[in-house]
Amino acid sequence: MSRKIIVAGNWKMNKNAAEGKALVEALKGELADISFDDADVVVCPPFTTLGSVIEAAACSRIGVGAQNIHWAASGAFTGEISADMLVSSGVKYVIIGHSERRQYFGETDATVNSRLKAALGAGLTPIVCVGETLAEREGNRTEAVLARQIREGFAGIDAAVAPGIVVAYEPVWAIGTGKTATPDVAQAAHAFIRSELAGVFGTEAAEAIRIQYGGSMKSENARELLSQPDIDGGLIGGAALKADSFAKLIREAIAGSKN
Repeated sequence: MSRKIIVAGNWKMNKNAAEGKALVEALKGELADISFDDADVVVCPPFTTLGSVIEAAACSRIGVGAQNIHWAASGAFTGEISADMLVSSGVKYVIIGHSERRQYFGETDATVNSRLKAALGAGLTPIVCVGETLAEREGNRTEAVLARQIREGFAGIDAAVAPGIVVAYEPVWAIGTGKTATPDVAQAAHAFIRSELAGVFGTEAAEAIRIQYGGSMKSENARELLSQPDIDGGLIGGAALKADSFAKLIREAIAGSKN
């Protein structure tokens, strides 16, 4: 099955409103020569920067996503953002279960599941993160961890909506470290994730789900990673914070996907 690749930039806690607007304006120029029929391009700024980024991206095909979502529609959840708030602001995508949310803010597979249901219910495209730590990989627990995260994180989701979900495989040991899984290692993990998705949703739905790689992808390795059959894009950190480096990575990813 041919799947359109998706490259999303996770800005994390970087860029204020003015900086975010400037980055998107520069990115529009950098991407003027690419075909958006080849790739979905998304930027995910901090909440306070969403408004200016949505405005800057309005006349382009650059999608905008948030970095988190709460499972409740409203209520006494200080500091949280609901699905309706995101939709009304113009957001189309949302990252769920990033390893930093799991590590620092108590995210669990159960809360990932609740957030995912809220996102899907609001018509948002979720980017659901899964991945193992260095200790888990060295302990030969990678597949067990991924299987648990997928089966618990996607519990109760209708197979009919599953193709609209994006999964991001982010080996925690490769995030922000400069270390990158080799294309073979990354492909093996992606293939395993797809097999687990097939167990949850069935083969047809699993084949339609796009799986990104999210561990220190940059322009130098994007082409080789995207040439793998089960790698359908990237969830990009540092390389997405500059328009030229992000655009170069996107071009290499498109080229790799056509190999």
